[in-house]
Amino acid sequence: MDTYLETERLTLRRFTAADADLLIELDSDPAVMRFLTGGTPTAPEVIRESHLPGIIAGYERWRGDLGLFAAHEKDGGAFIGWFCLRPERQGPLDEAELGYRLRQAAWGRGYATEVSRALLSKAFTELGLRMVWAETMAVNHGSRNVLEKLAMTLTDTIPTPPDMMTVEGSEHGGVRYEITKEQWERR
Repeated sequence: MDTYLETERLTLRRFTAADADLLIELDSDPAVMRFLTGGTPTAPEVIRESHLPGIIAGYERWRGDLGLFAAHEKDGGAFIGWFCLRPERQGPLDEAELGYRLRQAAWGRGYATEVSRALLSKAFTELGLRMVWAETMAVNHGSRNVLEKLAMTLTDTIPTPPDMMTVEGSEHGGVRYEITKEQWERR
Protein backbone atom coordinates (compact mmCIF):
# COMPACT_ATOMS: atom_id res chain seq x y z
CA MET A 1 0.00 0.00 0.00
CA ASP A 2 1.26 3.47 -0.93
CA THR A 3 0.91 5.08 2.51
CA TYR A 4 0.33 8.83 2.60
CA LEU A 5 -0.29 9.18 6.34
CA GLU A 6 -0.66 6.95 9.38
CA THR A 7 -2.45 7.66 12.62
CA GLU A 8 -2.91 5.45 15.65
CA ARG A 9 -5.83 3.55 14.09
CA LEU A 10 -5.90 4.45 10.38
CA THR A 11 -3.80 4.50 7.25
CA LEU A 12 -4.37 6.91 4.37
CA ARG A 13 -3.30 6.04 0.84
CA ARG A 14 -3.72 7.46 -2.63
CA PHE A 15 -6.73 6.20 -4.59
CA THR A 16 -6.14 4.06 -7.68
CA ALA A 17 -8.26 3.35 -10.76
CA ALA A 18 -9.34 0.09 -9.07
CA ASP A 19 -11.10 1.93 -6.23
CA ALA A 20 -14.31 3.00 -7.98
CA ASP A 21 -16.46 0.48 -6.11
CA LEU A 22 -15.31 1.87 -2.73
CA LEU A 23 -16.42 5.37 -3.72
CA ILE A 24 -19.66 4.12 -5.27
CA GLU A 25 -20.57 2.29 -2.05
CA LEU A 26 -19.72 5.32 0.09
CA ASP A 27 -21.73 7.74 -2.05
CA SER A 28 -24.71 5.37 -2.28
CA ASP A 29 -25.57 5.72 1.42
CA PRO A 30 -28.32 8.35 1.84
CA ALA A 31 -27.13 9.18 5.37
CA VAL A 32 -23.58 9.85 4.15
CA MET A 33 -24.92 12.08 1.38
CA ARG A 34 -27.47 13.88 3.60
CA PHE A 35 -25.65 17.22 3.81
CA LEU A 36 -24.21 16.99 0.29
CA THR A 37 -27.08 16.02 -1.99
CA GLY A 38 -30.03 15.56 0.35
CA GLY A 39 -29.36 11.81 0.31
CA THR A 40 -29.26 11.28 -3.45
CA PRO A 41 -26.43 8.88 -4.38
CA THR A 42 -23.74 9.86 -6.85
CA ALA A 43 -24.27 7.96 -10.08
CA PRO A 44 -21.67 5.18 -10.50
CA GLU A 45 -20.73 6.41 -13.98
CA VAL A 46 -20.02 9.89 -12.58
CA ILE A 47 -17.64 8.36 -10.05
CA ARG A 48 -15.95 6.12 -12.65
CA GLU A 49 -15.73 8.68 -15.46
CA SER A 50 -15.28 11.98 -13.60
CA HIS A 51 -14.67 11.86 -9.85
CA LEU A 52 -12.05 9.11 -9.66
CA PRO A 53 -10.04 10.31 -12.68
CA GLY A 54 -10.11 13.82 -11.16
CA ILE A 55 -8.85 12.51 -7.83
CA ILE A 56 -5.99 10.65 -9.52
CA ALA A 57 -5.10 13.67 -11.68
CA GLY A 58 -4.85 15.74 -8.50
CA TYR A 59 -1.92 13.65 -7.29
CA GLU A 60 0.04 14.61 -10.39
CA ARG A 61 -1.06 18.25 -10.18
CA TRP A 62 0.12 18.51 -6.54
CA ARG A 63 3.11 16.11 -6.76
CA GLY A 64 1.31 13.56 -4.58
CA ASP A 65 1.54 15.89 -1.58
CA LEU A 66 -2.09 17.00 -1.61
CA GLY A 67 -5.39 15.54 -2.73
CA LEU A 68 -8.06 13.12 -1.63
CA PHE A 69 -6.97 9.94 0.19
CA ALA A 70 -8.60 6.59 0.97
CA ALA A 71 -8.74 5.79 4.70
CA HIS A 72 -8.49 2.22 6.00
CA GLU A 73 -8.52 0.82 9.52
CA LYS A 74 -5.15 -0.63 10.48
CA ASP A 75 -6.94 -3.43 12.32
CA GLY A 76 -8.56 -5.46 9.53
CA GLY A 77 -8.07 -3.00 6.66
CA ALA A 78 -11.70 -1.91 6.29
CA PHE A 79 -12.28 1.10 4.04
CA ILE A 80 -13.91 3.80 6.18
CA GLY A 81 -14.04 6.70 3.69
CA TRP A 82 -11.77 9.47 2.53
CA PHE A 83 -10.00 12.60 3.76
CA CYS A 84 -8.81 15.50 1.68
CA LEU A 85 -6.15 18.12 2.04
CA ARG A 86 -6.07 20.04 -1.22
CA PRO A 87 -5.98 23.57 -2.64
CA GLU A 88 -8.83 25.04 -4.60
CA ARG A 89 -8.38 24.42 -8.33
CA GLN A 90 -7.23 27.98 -9.06
CA GLY A 91 -6.31 28.88 -5.48
CA PRO A 92 -2.98 29.51 -3.81
CA LEU A 93 -0.88 26.41 -3.19
CA ASP A 94 -0.12 27.37 0.41
CA GLU A 95 -3.82 27.15 1.39
CA ALA A 96 -5.71 23.86 1.44
CA GLU A 97 -9.16 22.54 2.19
CA LEU A 98 -9.54 19.94 4.92
CA GLY A 99 -12.46 17.58 4.41
CA TYR A 100 -13.71 14.03 4.84
CA ARG A 101 -16.52 11.66 4.00
CA LEU A 102 -16.93 8.59 6.20
CA ARG A 103 -19.05 5.45 6.07
CA GLN A 104 -21.73 5.27 8.78
CA ALA A 105 -19.89 2.39 10.46
CA ALA A 106 -17.02 4.83 11.15
CA TRP A 107 -19.16 7.60 12.64
CA GLY A 108 -18.78 8.47 16.31
CA ARG A 109 -15.43 6.73 16.70
CA GLY A 110 -13.23 9.84 16.65
CA TYR A 111 -11.69 9.06 13.25
CA ALA A 112 -12.51 12.47 11.75
CA THR A 113 -10.75 14.27 14.59
CA GLU A 114 -7.81 11.83 14.72
CA VAL A 115 -6.98 12.04 11.03
CA SER A 116 -7.76 15.73 10.65
CA ARG A 117 -5.38 16.50 13.51
CA ALA A 118 -2.66 14.48 11.78
CA LEU A 119 -3.37 16.19 8.45
CA LEU A 120 -3.01 19.62 10.06
CA SER A 121 0.33 18.57 11.51
CA LYS A 122 1.50 17.33 8.10
CA ALA A 123 0.21 20.49 6.41
CA PHE A 124 2.13 22.83 8.69
CA THR A 125 5.29 20.82 9.42
CA GLU A 126 5.98 18.96 6.15
CA LEU A 127 4.03 20.58 3.34
CA GLY A 128 4.71 24.27 3.99
CA LEU A 129 1.07 25.34 4.07
CA ARG A 130 0.18 28.73 5.48
CA MET A 131 -3.52 28.11 6.12
CA VAL A 132 -6.05 25.27 6.13
CA TRP A 133 -9.79 25.85 5.77
CA ALA A 134 -12.97 23.79 5.85
CA GLU A 135 -16.57 24.45 4.88
CA THR A 136 -19.75 22.68 5.91
CA MET A 137 -23.43 23.34 6.20
CA ALA A 138 -24.40 25.42 9.24
CA VAL A 139 -26.68 22.59 10.41
CA ASN A 140 -23.97 19.90 10.16
CA HIS A 141 -23.19 19.93 13.87
CA GLY A 142 -21.07 16.76 13.74
CA SER A 143 -18.57 18.28 11.31
CA ARG A 144 -18.65 21.62 13.09
CA ASN A 145 -17.76 19.90 16.37
CA VAL A 146 -14.76 18.24 14.72
CA LEU A 147 -13.52 21.56 13.32
CA GLU A 148 -13.88 23.23 16.71
CA LYS A 149 -11.95 20.37 18.41
CA LEU A 150 -9.14 21.11 15.95
CA ALA A 151 -9.05 24.74 17.21
CA MET A 152 -10.17 26.00 13.81
CA THR A 153 -11.89 29.39 13.92
CA LEU A 154 -15.28 30.18 12.43
CA THR A 155 -14.42 32.94 9.98
CA ASP A 156 -17.42 33.36 7.69
CA THR A 157 -20.89 32.31 6.69
CA ILE A 158 -21.37 31.25 3.11
CA PRO A 159 -24.43 31.00 0.89
CA THR A 160 -25.81 27.61 -0.03
CA PRO A 161 -24.72 26.66 -3.56
CA PRO A 162 -27.62 26.54 -6.04
CA ASP A 163 -27.26 22.77 -6.52
CA MET A 164 -27.79 22.22 -2.77
CA MET A 165 -30.95 24.27 -2.27
CA THR A 166 -33.09 21.15 -1.72
CA VAL A 167 -30.81 19.77 1.02
CA GLU A 168 -32.21 19.78 4.55
CA GLY A 169 -31.06 22.93 6.34
CA SER A 170 -29.98 24.72 3.16
CA GLU A 171 -31.88 27.82 4.24
CA HIS A 172 -29.25 28.30 6.98
CA GLY A 173 -26.33 28.37 4.54
CA GLY A 174 -22.84 27.22 5.30
CA VAL A 175 -19.90 28.11 7.48
CA ARG A 176 -16.18 28.43 6.88
CA TYR A 177 -13.51 27.58 9.45
CA GLU A 178 -9.81 28.37 9.15
CA ILE A 179 -6.56 27.80 10.98
CA THR A 180 -3.21 29.36 10.10
CA LYS A 181 0.17 27.82 10.78
CA GLU A 182 0.73 30.41 13.51
CA GLN A 183 -2.60 29.61 15.18
CA TRP A 184 -1.84 25.88 14.97
CA GLU A 185 1.59 26.38 16.57
CA ARG A 186 0.00 28.34 19.48
CA ARG A 187 -2.85 25.91 20.19
